Amino acid sequence: MRVISVQDEGPESVLVPATADKPTPGPGEVLIAVAAAGINRADLMQRQGLYPPPPGASEILGLEVSGTVEQVGDGVESFTVGDEVCALLAGGGYAEYVAVPAVQVLPVPDGVDLIEAAALPEVSATVWSNLVLAARLQSGEQLLVHGGASGIGTHAIQLARALGAHIAVTAGSQRKLDICAEFGATTLIDYHQDDFVDVIDDAGGADVILDIIGAKYLARNVTALAPGGRLVVIGMQGGTTAELDLSTLLRKRGSVIATNLRGRPVDGPNGKGALMAGVHETTWPLIASGDIRPVVDRTFPLEEADAAHRHLDGGDAVGKVLLTL
Repeated sequence: MRVISVQDEGPESVLVPATADKPTPGPGEVLIAVAAAGINRADLMQRQGLYPPPPGASEILGLEVSGTVEQVGDGVESFTVGDEVCALLAGGGYAEYVAVPAVQVLPVPDGVDLIEAAALPEVSATVWSNLVLAARLQSGEQLLVHGGASGIGTHAIQLARALGAHIAVTAGSQRKLDICAEFGATTLIDYHQDDFVDVIDDAGGADVILDIIGAKYLARNVTALAPGGRLVVIGMQGGTTAELDLSTLLRKRGSVIATNLRGRPVDGPNGKGALMAGVHETTWPLIASGDIRPVVDRTFPLEEADAAHRHLDGGDAVGKVLLTL
């Protein structure tokens, strides 16, 4: 099968078309003929040697795909050959075929085409697990989303709007802020011009902050929390190490939560299977109704994975960048 191989750690040029053995689904797995694969920041980090795959996962990049079920393994009754699906992966998405536990596979939502569906598994599982399970976002609360125009950000805005929250976002251009407003954000912060702490303080503080930056924003995020606020860190674009003023956190009765999706087990109450079941129950109906829609910035052929990485890393993308087969 066709794949994208990482020849060495480094820039986009290390991504080259190659071939590999077609996988065979094991018990409880399905084999998917891939139509499209989502690109995530984690892929860029793995390419650079900064985010190795968990033990047992494929070395091939790619954490989400859409496609058609090609084969089902023993014990799989939830899908049949020919079903159009999308799936959350631990790796292996930049390929013509991928084998994945059936519990991490969902049917393509009503109203979404097969290519667009590749933009959904990673963002929907990340946003639902963090805003609903970890942060317990409630109607009427104030949510601050850093990187509001990203794949995670655009999905988070839409889910939070459906939950009845008030939404503030940071982004690096007026174009991106305008798009965030179209999705439901009402407090728009250009981080090149405004200090998000000052803006959020004027609004009474953030009950929940969804943060992809990490260390660079840690102290300011804690300052921006409302009493009882919850900071959920899901990315490290701004580094991994920072000082935390515990007195500020204590005074606010706040909490700092850090979560990771890729390293979760498949099974168990906090496993990927349980998360995908929750997404199917709660988010998929919102997609079918049009309250949430996938946001695709651009698509690239699989063989142009290097150009796709370059585009995502350039910072102009709004929503997801996909590879198509």
